Order: sequence, then structure tokens, then C-alpha cells
Amino acid sequence: MIRALYLSLGSLAVLLAAFSLGSHNPWTALPLLFGVGMAGSAVGPALQTRLMDVAHDAQTLAAALNHSALNIGNATGAWVGGLVIAAGLGYTAPAAAGALLAVGGLLVFTVSVALQRRSSTPR
Repeated sequence: MIRALYLSLGSLAVLLAAFSLGSHNPWTALPLLFGVGMAGSAVGPALQTRLMDVAHDAQTLAAALNHSALNIGNATGAWVGGLVIAAGLGYTAPAAAGALLAVGGLLVFTVSVALQRRSSTPR
């Protein structure tokens, strides 16, 4: 699952960045938008499976918190997208902001994996 999350979040970041640059042409925008949808859809199941693996006895709580976190993420994405448009950066800027948020997710996930590996290493 770790590889799946790295691949899906990394692909999402790259495709969102590419979409912010290539969305002016319909021949590049359409396949990029399809890729963004595919990568974004792949994050959810991989994340849920990862949470079930690390939650142990608190899987119900982890599932509920995951759903809440996804709702907060949706609201944050809309808010950040509105901020960059209001700042005059144009209508393609939310995709670039989304790419930065995906990179932030990759960083948080990397720290999570490192902490898990450190705690499971015998001393």
C-alpha cells in the first residue's frame, strides 16, 4: 500500500501541475483531466487500506476520521482554489495550488512512513 500511495499522490501532483500548464489546449487538457481523475480516485482506496493496516483495534474510528479528513480536504481545496483565483492568478492556478497540496500530502505521508518504520525497528 505504501507504493500505491506514493504512486497515486505523486501522479496526482505531476498531473495537476501539467494540467495547469496544458489546460489552454483541449487536446492536452482532456487527457490530463482524465489522468487527474484517475490519480485522485486511486488515492482514496489506498489511503483507506493504509489506515486499516495501522489502526489495529481502532479501525472504525480510523475510517470515521478518514472520512472527516477527506471532507476537510475538499473544503480546503475549494478555499485555496478560490484564494488563488481571487489573487488574480487565473483560472488555471487552482490546479497548480492542488499540485502543491498533493506534494504536501506526499511529505506528510513520507514522515508517517518514517515514523512507523522507526517505531517498528527493534532497539
